[in-house]
Amino acid sequence: MNAAQQQLVDEVRARFGDRVALTDALDIKPWLTDWRGRWTGRAGAILQPGSTEEVAAIVAMAVDKGVALVPQGGNTSMVGGATPPDDGSALILSLRRMNRIRAIDRPAMRCTVEAGVVLQTLHEAAAAEGLRFPLTLGARGSATIGGLISTNAGGTQVLRFGPMRAQVEGIEAVLPDGTTHNGLSGLKKDNRGTSIDQLLIGAEGTLGVVTAARLRLVPALRSRAVAWLGLASPQDALDTLRALEARTDRIEGFEVLPAKSLRAALDHVRGTRAPLAGEHRWHVLVEAAAEDAGAESPGDLLARLLQPMLGSLVEDAAISATEAQAEAFWHIRDSLSEAERAAFGPATQHDISVPVDAMPRFMIDAAAEVERAFPGTSASGFGHLGDGNIHFHVRAGTRGGPGWIDDEGPAVTRLVDDLVTAAGGSISAEHGIGQMKRDELARLSPDRVRTLKAIKAALDPAGLMNPGKLV
Repeated sequence: MNAAQQQLVDEVRARFGDRVALTDALDIKPWLTDWRGRWTGRAGAILQPGSTEEVAAIVAMAVDKGVALVPQGGNTSMVGGATPPDDGSALILSLRRMNRIRAIDRPAMRCTVEAGVVLQTLHEAAAAEGLRFPLTLGARGSATIGGLISTNAGGTQVLRFGPMRAQVEGIEAVLPDGTTHNGLSGLKKDNRGTSIDQLLIGAEGTLGVVTAARLRLVPALRSRAVAWLGLASPQDALDTLRALEARTDRIEGFEVLPAKSLRAALDHVRGTRAPLAGEHRWHVLVEAAAEDAGAESPGDLLARLLQPMLGSLVEDAAISATEAQAEAFWHIRDSLSEAERAAFGPATQHDISVPVDAMPRFMIDAAAEVERAFPGTSASGFGHLGDGNIHFHVRAGTRGGPGWIDDEGPAVTRLVDDLVTAAGGSISAEHGIGQMKRDELARLSPDRVRTLKAIKAALDPAGLMNPGKLV
């Protein structure tokens, strides 16, 4: 640590106790490397306040000494957004001790939780009250609410409920000057200018430290059913989705994947079996839910709505009869990235989005364009058709060995990002920018980056909040 960092650590310990400032290398090491193992930084200490007041005091002290801070929750960023710089110029500010569920208001279907609450913990607490928090993702056992807000996380229920931004009704945060913003009152109307809450959502900790949030909850599920469909094309999948949406508002998930992705899962993920008997070029997983005991069962709903489409849009369909079957269908979808790695080896992975109506054509045309530009590669995508989010993977194929990603990966990424931008899309659908996509964002969206930098300069003129991320 440099002298300023050591002074900060000493002051934090003197004021709040030794446990609020960890400096043992063994305690720090697990939090220096990102979720994917791509970036490893250095930090001389982890500061871990236990209250908003402690966060505010620490940030104020850091500003006084010119010490940069990297806010961190579960460290599940997919883009290196919570990893400290590799030059040791910042300390980690961990929110993991701030893990209280302050209140659950069952009649109002709202909760107030601290930033360090793990998503799975919130799910369980809401369920105990007959409610649910309508956002889930693969890292739910370690991702924290503060991180989900700071990255505007998505997940598999965006189709019906929207991303994290749609779940947030108020934020408490410590701003870069050490002052506290309290937006937890739950006002339905507030026209006092630009929303500071909304400004902080998706800012990746560069504009302040989220310490707590007021979130909406929804009724717990009474039942659900999942259908697995075989189709000829992603356009047929979109037409199926539109037909379902015109007849019901109870569709919560709609995932599309090519046959090669399904085959990878069947070959490499234990316990999976083909949902349909025949071969199909494309597949869809669609989930319907019921929150009212008197509603038509989700299985009957799906059967009724899908029956007229069989033989036209839908080639074949299977509907789960039990919760175990529904879980088995989702297990296939949730295992696709793992299965593709096992089947095809390393790939450049792109978390992108395009307008929903453009997604079917993009999935086919972009894959073909990449394969033409890099002969021997294999490209394909799967993802959330209802919100335009594609997990687009490009594999070396016959073109190269283990070093291919380092050698040609950047050029592949530039091409994919150019295609996404030309389609009016985003190079980050739900994982954020972090440090992985920062240069590409600047290349493709210079006007946006200028605006983001201006906001950053106004709120954090010394550049001490999560340096090197987003802008």
